[in-house]
Amino acid sequence: MVQSGSRLWLRQASGRAGRRGRLRAHGDGTDRPLARAPARAEAGGADRAQREGPDRRRAARVRRVGALALAFAAFTACSAQAPAQNAPVEQGTPQTGLTQVPLTIRSATGTHHFTVQVAETPDQQERGLMFTKSLGPDQGMIFPYDPPQDISFWMKNTLIPLDIIFIRANGTIARIARAKALDETPLPAGEPVAAVLEIRGGRAAELGIKPGDKVDWGKDSSLRPERG
Repeated sequence: MVQSGSRLWLRQASGRAGRRGRLRAHGDGTDRPLARAPARAEAGGADRAQREGPDRRRAARVRRVGALALAFAAFTACSAQAPAQNAPVEQGTPQTGLTQVPLTIRSATGTHHFTVQVAETPDQQERGLMFTKSLGPDQGMIFPYDPPQDISFWMKNTLIPLDIIFIRANGTIARIARAKALDETPLPAGEPVAAVLEIRGGRAAELGIKPGDKVDWGKDSSLRPERG
């Protein structure tokens, strides 16, 4: 059917350096410089631990939050790039009541006859063969476009594989795409086409139908391609 930068900066507070002290020696009055008294050093260390403890814990929390944010961003990016072919299937029923017309394809292996439904309106074309569970070897659906369009098809909610045949305005086949069930990868025509035909997957290869073969359908001239 028709296919309808930021960064996180972390900062950690650093402790202030301890002061060099002086110790008066016992027994004389001389002041002697001391790099750092052991007891004073222990006290200073404890004091710094008390001052720096909250800062360190706060920095650790910020680092953890930053790591979680980066991990979430990576997960989101991977999810956005994941293939769409495993998308969940909606609930629905095949559309009915469409006009049916005869269609023939003339190829090097002979003339092949089909009976196809005509998806004429935008709503009919959007639904296409969604929820169809089986398709006969000589059945299909055709999507006419006036004027011709460079259209893309996909397989959303389509339960069976299909051959998607893109048909030029002169009735020749431009391209045949093998479409997998439920695969939402876009399948473009690659050029403006006047119609797209969907038949059972693999059927074109079975009949030897190839690009360049001629397609004709219906008694109503509005449903026929131009003659080239």
